[in-house]
Amino acid sequence: MVKHTLWFYLAILVFLTACTNNSSSGNGQEGNYDSTKKMVTDILKSEDGKKAIVEVLGDESTQQMYVINDQLVRQAVEQSLTAEEGKGFWSNMFTDTEFVTAFSEAMIAQHEDVLTRLMSDSAYQEKMLELFNNPEVHDQIRGQLKSQQFKTHLEETIQETLASPLFEAKVSEIIIRNAQTLLEEKDTQSEQTDGGTDDEENE
Repeated sequence: MVKHTLWFYLAILVFLTACTNNSSSGNGQEGNYDSTKKMVTDILKSEDGKKAIVEVLGDESTQQMYVINDQLVRQAVEQSLTAEEGKGFWSNMFTDTEFVTAFSEAMIAQHEDVLTRLMSDSAYQEKMLELFNNPEVHDQIRGQLKSQQFKTHLEETIQETLASPLFEAKVSEIIIRNAQTLLEEKDTQSEQTDGGTDDEENE
């Protein structure tokens, strides 16, 4: 389900950028990139944009369409991403911290919605219980967790996470917020100290 969603999500992104490219083809490559990035980033950041994408992907007819035409959707996305004229454009888009952050957050929100729906589905819950109660599955999971391949994969995943623009943006946000909190606390303490000194002088 998530795999199909990712391809269709990319297809929506390709469609949006294609529309912008066609409408602003006379403004030059740099202006075209900037306008496209701004439009797509605004859509991904806005609550209305996120809601619209979630509604489209959550629609049953849409789900049937992108499951049935999964190969066609994948081919369309791959052609757009690998075409010579599109390589530079997409390279710029996915190395731009602002865009990658907005795209990642939108993907996370959509995946959370999918997982929430699945977890509340009784049939899905029953299947998951059957799966995890299977002794063979227990043995397979235990073996995978102990394997060197899994340890290597986990290490690579951690390194990729630490290097991702979304993680860097979140860490920066936390650091800035904590720094502001510390400054506010120091200001409050300083005001209290000054107030106490003034009271002593008045006495």
